[in-house]
Amino acid sequence: MGQTRRDFLRQVGITGGAGVMFHTMGALGLTTAANAAETPPFTPLTRDALHGRGTKSVIVMGGGIAGMTAAYELLKGGYSVTVLEGRDRPGGRNWTVRRGTTFTDLKGQTQTAGFSKGQYMNAGPGRIPQMHVTLDYCKELGVPIEVFTNQNADAFLYRENVPGALNGVPVRHRAVKADAYGYTAELLAKATSQGALDAELTAEDKDALISYLRSFGAINSANEYVGGGRRGYAPEPGAHLEAGTPLPQYELSDLFRSTLGNYFSFEMGFDQAMMMYQPIGGMDRIAYAFAEAIGARRFRYNAEVVAYQNTTDGVAVTYTTANGPKTVTADFAINAMPPHIAAKIPSNMPAGVVAALGSVSRTNAGKIGIEYNRRWWEEDFRIYGGITNANTNIGNMWHPSYGYHGKTGTMIGYYNTGANANFYGALTPAQRLTEAVAQGKKIFGDVYGEGITASFSQDWASAKFSEAAWVSWPGAVGGQTGAGYRSLLQASGNIYFAGDHLSHAIAWQHGAITSARATVEQIHERVTA
Repeated sequence: MGQTRRDFLRQVGITGGAGVMFHTMGALGLTTAANAAETPPFTPLTRDALHGRGTKSVIVMGGGIAGMTAAYELLKGGYSVTVLEGRDRPGGRNWTVRRGTTFTDLKGQTQTAGFSKGQYMNAGPGRIPQMHVTLDYCKELGVPIEVFTNQNADAFLYRENVPGALNGVPVRHRAVKADAYGYTAELLAKATSQGALDAELTAEDKDALISYLRSFGAINSANEYVGGGRRGYAPEPGAHLEAGTPLPQYELSDLFRSTLGNYFSFEMGFDQAMMMYQPIGGMDRIAYAFAEAIGARRFRYNAEVVAYQNTTDGVAVTYTTANGPKTVTADFAINAMPPHIAAKIPSNMPAGVVAALGSVSRTNAGKIGIEYNRRWWEEDFRIYGGITNANTNIGNMWHPSYGYHGKTGTMIGYYNTGANANFYGALTPAQRLTEAVAQGKKIFGDVYGEGITASFSQDWASAKFSEAAWVSWPGAVGGQTGAGYRSLLQASGNIYFAGDHLSHAIAWQHGAITSARATVEQIHERVTA
C-alpha cells in the first residue's frame, strides 16, 4: 500500500505539479492542509540541481521582471532557457526614458525624449519599499540604490471643489498634518475627559490616553490644540532675537471639510511607508542587470509570441522574426505575459484557462516627465524630493529624488490612474503637457510653465505588449480566491504562469519576482519528483 501511494503521488506530481501534489498529500492525511497552502521560503537552485537528470529546457514568454527572474533562477540550476520578448529591450513595464528614447504607441503617436544628460523619468515603477525582495536582487545583481523620498513635509497638498476656506489653496503637508492630528487629539481628549469613554477605559487608561494625545497632537493642559511650531513658521527661527513665529492653524471645520487630512492614510500603507528606494540612474538598471546575468544569447528581442501550445513531449512556441515566424520547442514554458495579452494569443490551453486569463480587470496609469532649466522647487519652495498631491486630474507630482542642486531637473508632472489616466491618454503628447502645466500652475504659480526644456508622457493603456499598467481580479470572478485565479497557480500541461497578477503584491516588482520564484520551484519539483 505504501509503495502504491508513493507511485500515485509521483504521478500526481508529474501531471499536475508540486502544488497539486502537496494538496493531494493533505487530502490523504500526509500533511496538514494549512502547511500545504503555505508558501515555503525560496531556496535558489544550485549548479547540481539537475544532476543525473539530463538537460531540461524552458521557454520564457515575456522578458519583464517576472520572466527574467524565472530565467535567472532556472539558469542557476543548470536549465536551458530561452527568453522571448516582443520589445527591443528587457524589463516590460520597468522602463526608464532617457535622451533619445523613441516610442510609438498603439495610436501611432511617436515621441522622442529630449532630456539632457543624466536626466530621466521612470515611466513604470519608480520606488521600492524596503521590505520587498526587489532590493535583494539589487544587491545580488550589483545595482546600487539611493533613497526615494516618498513623503516630504514641505511638499504641497491641494484640493479644489471642496467646501470651506481651503478650497483651491495649496497648503504644506506639515501644516495640514499638524492640524489634522492636533484637532483629532483635542476632540478625543475632551471626549475622554468628559466621560464619553468611561465604559471603555479605566481611570488609569484615560490618564495614559490623554498623556499620549498631548504628545501626538500637541494639545495643551486644557486639551486644546493651539497650533505651534510643528506646522511651520513665518518668519522662521534665526539668529540673535529671531525666535520665529508659528503659522496660525487652519479652522477645524475648514480642515476636515477640505478632506486634506484623508491623505495621511496613504503614508500608513505597508507598501508606501518611508524609507523607500530607487536604483541610481533609473529603475531599468534592474532590468538590464537581469538581462546581462541571463546572457544575450538566451534573449530574443522583437520576438512577439503569436502562438503557443502543449505538445506530446513538451511545448512549442511560435514568435515573429525579421525573416518570418519561427517555432521553438522545449520541455516547459512559462507564460509571463500580461494575462489579457496571453488570452488573445492562439493556443491549445483549456477554455477555462483562457477564460481566466481574460477575466482580469485592467487599470491604466499615466505619467509625464517635465525637465526644467532650473530646479525651482528646490530654489523657490525648498522642496527636496517627495510628492505633491492634488485631487485634480494630475493626481500626484513627484519632485525628483536625485540630482539635488543640479543645473536642471525633471519632475513627474502627473502620476495618475483610472479615469484621470484615461483622460490624459486620450490627448496627444503636446496636449498632455499643456494640461499638466495648467494644473500645476494652480499649485506653484506661473513658474510651473517657465523654463521647460523637454517632456515625455506615457499612457500604459496604449502601450503595445502591456495595454494596461496592471491588472486585478474582480469580485465577479472570485478575486484572488476564485477558481480562475487558482487555475493559473499551477501548470496547464507543460505551461506554467508567472507575473505580479499571480501574487498579493500586484503592481509591484516584488509581486512579479515572488510569483516567478514560486513557478521555478514548481518546475523543479516536477522534474525531480
